[in-house]
Amino acid sequence: MMVTMLVMTGMSVMAQDWAQWRGPNREGIFKGANLNLDWTAKKPALLWTFRQAGSGFTAPTIIGTTLYCQGADDTNDFAFALDTQTGKEKWRQNLGELHKSYQNRGDGPRGSVTVDGDKLYLVRGGGQVHCLMAADGKKVWEKDLAKDFGGKVMGGWGFSESPLIDGNLVICTPGGSQGTMVAFDKNTGDVAWVCKEWTDDTGYSSAIIAEVGGIRQYIQQSSKGVAGVSAKDGKLLWRIENPAYKIAVIPTPIFNDNIVYVTNGYNGGCMCIQLSKDGESIKADTIYTNIRDICCQHGGVALVNGYLYGHSDRPSNSWVCQNFKTGEIVWAKNEKEFVVGKGALLAVNDRFILLDMMTGTSAVVSLSPDGSKEFGKMEIPERTKIVTADNQVWTHPVVANDKLYIRDHDLLFCFDLKK
Repeated sequence: MMVTMLVMTGMSVMAQDWAQWRGPNREGIFKGANLNLDWTAKKPALLWTFRQAGSGFTAPTIIGTTLYCQGADDTNDFAFALDTQTGKEKWRQNLGELHKSYQNRGDGPRGSVTVDGDKLYLVRGGGQVHCLMAADGKKVWEKDLAKDFGGKVMGGWGFSESPLIDGNLVICTPGGSQGTMVAFDKNTGDVAWVCKEWTDDTGYSSAIIAEVGGIRQYIQQSSKGVAGVSAKDGKLLWRIENPAYKIAVIPTPIFNDNIVYVTNGYNGGCMCIQLSKDGESIKADTIYTNIRDICCQHGGVALVNGYLYGHSDRPSNSWVCQNFKTGEIVWAKNEKEFVVGKGALLAVNDRFILLDMMTGTSAVVSLSPDGSKEFGKMEIPERTKIVTADNQVWTHPVVANDKLYIRDHDLLFCFDLKK
């Protein structure tokens, strides 16, 4: 599946690159050889610290020895590129007026940069979509989801998705009455289609690619639920509402074996949906809806060997293991008694790297239906001096080419993960 997606999206990447949000298939899973995943014996060495990443929660993307990211200074949002060997800046491109955060939750961009060949694609907090040259950050084209498409975000925290590249298309989710999803020509920025049948406000999630019975589609969460849109023409194929969605819908959907899994915090719960071909459209049947069994706010979930892992606000602020196809909670471990507290996770080979959003502490653990085992923790070298209402580390950790990347606003740390 990984090889298929890389070919279809046109990405020229190495096996251990990280070219888009949550990795090759947007699953939060990384596979790499000779990695140090036992920190009890040897903690990863800090290779470098970059201190000019600015405000923002953008997770880095990496191709070869180049890292791409977004940030903001006091007046402008910007994109930048670093040399992953040295941490030195290769280029920086101002993109426009700084996106100010609602309720002082943190200014600047949120979504990751998507790399496709010699071009970069990104969405800023204000809804501006940019195509840049990867070599120097030069602007190729720009669109505005709010101004051009009447885009509307649930809540007030700004556009946060990472654009999806599929073949010649860039998929974005403006939300609003003109159409929830839009596809652009990736080379020109021309509009390929708008899904006008779907008019939910956008959430803070990012779309994924799925294929069912030969019908290719983009699956995305919105302010009211989840839907699938035809890749061919933007037709709405299916849609299921979740009345519990109220505040901020964030996690990326999971797709496996023609089944879609979505979850959300703020008592939004989770849903599992069976998809099947129905003529030229898709039939969507709910397998289960658990309002209180798992509510993942924004740290994401990962599906490994038939089980889902992640942090849930319920039951009782716990790290959980859930059976993907039945919804059964296999175990729940209260965060106060676990290795780290609430945060993000990344599956790496047969283990997981967890990041505590309150402290920035990361840990390696093995997770299975049988339970968990710790393989060491590592404190963040220092915390940002950028003050927000939460002062939390929300950027997801990234692993690429034997290195671990952790960001706390303007501070971007690179650690050596080689054995």
